[in-house]
Parts: sequence; C-alpha cells; structure tokens
Amino acid sequence: MFEGFENRRIAVDGIEIAYVAAGAGEPVLMLHGFPQTKALWARIAPGLVALGYRVIGADLRGYGASDKPTAQTDLANYSFRTMATDQVGLMRALGHERFHLVGHDRGARVAHRLALDHAAAVVTVVLMDIVPTAVMLTDLRKEVARSYWHWFFLAQPAPFPEKMIEASRDLFYETCLFGWGAAGPQDFDIEQLAAYRASWHDTEAIAGSCNDYRAALAVDLAHDLADHGKRISAPVLILYGASSAMAKLYDLPATWADRCTTMEAQAVQGGHFFPDSAPEEVTEQLASFLRRRPLTPVPD
Repeated sequence: MFEGFENRRIAVDGIEIAYVAAGAGEPVLMLHGFPQTKALWARIAPGLVALGYRVIGADLRGYGASDKPTAQTDLANYSFRTMATDQVGLMRALGHERFHLVGHDRGARVAHRLALDHAAAVVTVVLMDIVPTAVMLTDLRKEVARSYWHWFFLAQPAPFPEKMIEASRDLFYETCLFGWGAAGPQDFDIEQLAAYRASWHDTEAIAGSCNDYRAALAVDLAHDLADHGKRISAPVLILYGASSAMAKLYDLPATWADRCTTMEAQAVQGGHFFPDSAPEEVTEQLASFLRRRPLTPVPD
C-alpha cells in the first residue's frame, strides 16, 4: 500500500502530523474521514500521481499515526479550524503555499473550514458526501438523527463513549463502516481495512475521534454560524454517493450552492464510502476536475 510514497511525520506547531507523499507537479492534499485514516486514498492517490500530480495524504490530528493531544477544556484544539491549521502548516513545511484540496467525511469538514480560513492557499476544493456542519446540526430531523446517531454518541463527555467502544472495538467501528449506506466488507480493500482496524484498536485514536465529534458540537457549529453567508472562493466539486444516507436525506448540491462561488456536483456509484468501493470512478472525477482547474501563479 502506497508503494513508492514517502511515509513520514512532521512537526507542525507542537504536534506531529503523519503523511504519505509521492509525485511531482501541482500539489493535492487529501484528507480522510471517520472511522478511517490516510489509507483511504491508497487506491486513488497513485492514479493522480501517474497523471502528474504531487499527492499528499495526511492523517488528521487524533487519527491514524498523527499525534493525539489531550483535549483542552473548551475542545478548541480538536476543532476543524485547528485541524485546518495543522494541514496548512504541513503543506507549507513541504514547500506548498497553494494546493488543491480533497476531503471525505470529517476531512471534507476540515477542508471546508480550511477553504474559508486560508482562502489564499486553496486552488480547488473537493468535498465528498457531506452537508455543511451548520445544516447537519440545525436541521435535525428524526431521519437524520437515526442515520447519524454516532455524532451524538461520540460527543458525550469523556470517558463514557471511549469506554463503551473499548469494550467491543470491532463491533462498534464495523457497524459504522458497514452500516452507512450500501457498504459491506467486500467493498473494502483488505490492506486498507487492516489499516483502519489498527487505528481503531489504538485507545488514543478512539479518544481522538470522540474529541473531534465533541468539538463539532461545542466549537465548530458556532464557527460555521458566525460565517453564515461566507462563500468558498475557490472552485468546488461536490461528490456524493448515489446510495448514501446523505443523498437520501438531503439535496446535497442545494445545501452547498449558497456556500460556494463556483460549484459543480456529481453523484458516484455506491454509498458513503464510495472512495473505498469505487476508487477508479473517484480518480476519474478528480482528474477531470483538476485538469479543468489548474494552479496558476499568483500575480505580483
């Protein structure tokens, strides 16, 4: 997995962020979601490298091989704003002041925040299978709560969800991975699934993901509400699983239309985890979008 990629950790503002990277050309930062790691991109990143891109796949703080700091009382150090700052710092440390940005699930929420807070750094944005956090948490219909129950379970005060998960880690995470819209064990690459499982067997990673969800309610919603009316200035591609719970519960393109300056949207076969189940189609969609939106030098 990730043959020919460098696999390292780099210090960014006092914590280490783990990443893989390969290729030459326009930089593309790829951010995973829950309950996964940067291994999500193992069958997509090589295709983009072959097309002439420099691809960086990073673990979010609290996940995978990145550091998992103790949560601050106000949870600000697990906010999407802080995670976005991590990733901007990573890219700058690697020599990339401007880059394309791709995120799935939690990684897409970090990408949204990054595109708002660090607009000058972002060439394009791809957001996969999410509605805006503010929509998710203010339009809380019973159908949404039933499908996305984990948001509220993981956000409970420590150590309640951590201890419950630790009692049967595989049962909990496999219920998440195989229960959200059209995915089963057969849809996941064996090596990638092993990488996900290794992460959720890490007690610190369990706490990290809980802190991520706690921060969404405690911090991120307020940030998004404060930015009501603010649009992503970079061109945006919204990708979503045709059979995903999100697509069944929302008109996903409509939820993003007034939050983007320029937007395209496309359904991909599969459910929420379509990057795992349909990597070739995702690679094609990304390549087409990136080809039409190249990085151009910033005028003096």
